[in-house]
Amino acid sequence: MAIHRVWVYASAVLLTIICSIFADQTVDPKVGVLFLHVLDRGYYQEGFRSFQETYGIITNTPITFSTNLDDHPDRPRWLRFTQRTAYHDGMLYGTPTAEDIGQRIIEVTAYNRKTFETTSQNIIINVEQPMEFKFLYQVEFFVKNRDVEEVLPLEVQKHFMDRVERIWESSHFSIINITSALDRGGRVPLPIEGRKEGVYINVGSSTPFPSCLEEEARPDELCTDQLEPISCEDIFSPHFIINWCNITL
Repeated sequence: MAIHRVWVYASAVLLTIICSIFADQTVDPKVGVLFLHVLDRGYYQEGFRSFQETYGIITNTPITFSTNLDDHPDRPRWLRFTQRTAYHDGMLYGTPTAEDIGQRIIEVTAYNRKTFETTSQNIIINVEQPMEFKFLYQVEFFVKNRDVEEVLPLEVQKHFMDRVERIWESSHFSIINITSALDRGGRVPLPIEGRKEGVYINVGSSTPFPSCLEEEARPDELCTDQLEPISCEDIFSPHFIINWCNITL
């Protein structure tokens, strides 16, 4: 009888652990600032029965995700989703506006492409008021040698911002938005090694623009995307190749 009680208790604990893994998760994006939430494949793999039957051994299982409002087939208009392949993590990202303040629930469904199992989780998104700083000065860079999935990770964003700080000479700024060139009408690149979609990165600050950026943004009929910057030191290359003819203030 004692053994039976221990087994029932252990089963209850295991069930609680499995259920708690995919309890609702709450995130709090702010108006006017880039939001990023990573859908980790290893995390969702733990919800598949096949994972539990193999004693919790994480494998390189192909997993894809679908994301939508809990009461609607689409996502909020400001929220995008990207996943390069079934062997990459998914990413929810975007920049909410004042019209988006409030709570919405996103239902995430993970699909195991080997066993056809599914598991799901609700992401509760509470869009909050904008930050204290007002980003009155905004500049948009077009990075030619990156895909959107490559610049969304926080460590890559930090590397980009470190370079912006050297030009702007201010620490009061933030990435406001990141957009794939495909979402701006760009063409899908040919499947040739090194070809990228291109990414627009919008940076905002409470500090006025440095003079070199203002000069770079002046229209020039002779400008081509092969030219070097006129005034700013190109501290982005080779990690981020900027189209200096496509700077927008």
